[in-house]
Amino acid sequence: MATGPLVTPVLRVEALVKRFGQRVALDGISLAVAPGEFVGLLGPNGAGKTTLASIVAGLLAADSGTVELFGTTLAADRRGVLARLGVVFQSRSLDLEMSVMANLRFHAALFGMRRRAAGARITELAELLEIGPLLGRPVRTLSGGNQRRIEIARALLNRPRLVLMDEATAGLDPAARPAVVAHARELCRRESTAILWTSHLLDEVEAADRIIILDRGQVRANGTPAAITGRAGVSRLLDAYTLLTGGAERQSEAAQ
Repeated sequence: MATGPLVTPVLRVEALVKRFGQRVALDGISLAVAPGEFVGLLGPNGAGKTTLASIVAGLLAADSGTVELFGTTLAADRRGVLARLGVVFQSRSLDLEMSVMANLRFHAALFGMRRRAAGARITELAELLEIGPLLGRPVRTLSGGNQRRIEIARALLNRPRLVLMDEATAGLDPAARPAVVAHARELCRRESTAILWTSHLLDEVEAADRIIILDRGQVRANGTPAAITGRAGVSRLLDAYTLLTGGAERQSEAAQ
């Protein structure tokens, strides 16, 4: 992981505010993600995680504050920014009737990739994500976990410097979730890609390089797991999470 004062973050958010009517979804939050860093954005349902991811991806406009990606903004260079960004949202968006290969080639074409370059990149990703045997199969025949791996592969076709994983394991059974997380961590290691992984499940982010705890639209903690538990005066991240977000019902939610 590259860090240090001279390194430009792949993502910098400053004083970001977003309201939906009278509800404040994001209340002046600030955070940053360094190149190659795996950052877990942890918070209960309704904390503002998906709102933040949607703003970063350019799908929502903030009411105030700034978002910089790769040292610039979407307003200044939307095309250039999106060319270096990968996104995996909760909702599935693959064509279920097409084969895995056809899905990936179609999206490679949308990125403007030539056929030979796309084929080489798909081969790389098939090895990284262990999807080689699935390439010829229609997406509808795959399990939820394998479909999610295909969506991750699609998000990586353009060799993004940052990937937003917004509740990427939503709808998966508990046995499938660890494999998806492991593939994301391997991506950081092998390709130096930064990942912002949003989740309300603590076990998905407890081994992250850094954890940001978001609750009611505010950043409650930002640091390594050890630093967060140390400042909270507890030995377990789950206990720190409970203290920072308040309530046994949220402890139960995070432990599921």
